Amino acid sequence: MPELPEVEVTRRSFADAIGGAAVVGVALGKPLRWPLGIDPVQLVGRKVVAVRRRGKYLLMDLDQGLLLLHLGMSGSLRFARDLPPQASHDHFDLHTTSGTLRLHDPRRFGAVVWAPSEASPQAQKLLGHLGVEPFSEGFSVAQLHAGLKASRSAIKLALLQGHIVVGVGNIYACEALFLAGISPVATALQLSRPRVTRLHGQVVKVLTEAVNKGGSTLKDFSSADGVNGHYQFEAWVYGRQGLPCRICATPIARITQGQRSTYFCPRCQKR
Repeated sequence: MPELPEVEVTRRSFADAIGGAAVVGVALGKPLRWPLGIDPVQLVGRKVVAVRRRGKYLLMDLDQGLLLLHLGMSGSLRFARDLPPQASHDHFDLHTTSGTLRLHDPRRFGAVVWAPSEASPQAQKLLGHLGVEPFSEGFSVAQLHAGLKASRSAIKLALLQGHIVVGVGNIYACEALFLAGISPVATALQLSRPRVTRLHGQVVKVLTEAVNKGGSTLKDFSSADGVNGHYQFEAWVYGRQGLPCRICATPIARITQGQRSTYFCPRCQKR
């Protein structure tokens, strides 16, 4: 599943190019997770003002309303002037004066939803429960510590839930916990302030590095201009089950938490 770095990399790869463009047509494929919420014809003539990100959602501001885009489990966006005709897994084309933005999603868990504003019920249904952005001033050690003190979950699951801090998905939660020296099964509310301070710093560091390296391409992720990510080649623990820890040489272990694979070093990460 594309996580926050992949979504941010996707945004950066087409936001400037599509900014200021006018919509000249919309082509829909098979139905996605939620309906578009507007007659596609009504989007024609509207201008793209900007493309932002909130958690794992992309928010495309139009001169009237906005589109919320989610990549789901296996989706990706492409933006180009000369895309081929829609194929069976292409479910949304936004044709503009600067090129076509296409959502490709084999599993159809992605979504494109129109809302009249970010404050509207349509948008808040998707965004209203999201936690603090990890790159914002609101994400502080004090905020993270207070949020974890209210959670009885294992720390890995508390990070994945997205209520305390948004966008720390499976790959980067594993990485941040390793670098902070915290076991993924440690109880969130029992973490001391110094350990939360280390975790806070590593969350920001890992996400920043992942964005700078184009995200992680584990299967078929690439940015809207077709570039693969490279973070996976430098991962400390994720996907390295049985391989030696890069710090202590202990074999990396794998367990399942919340139906997701968790990778960690049994020696470096303490409960």
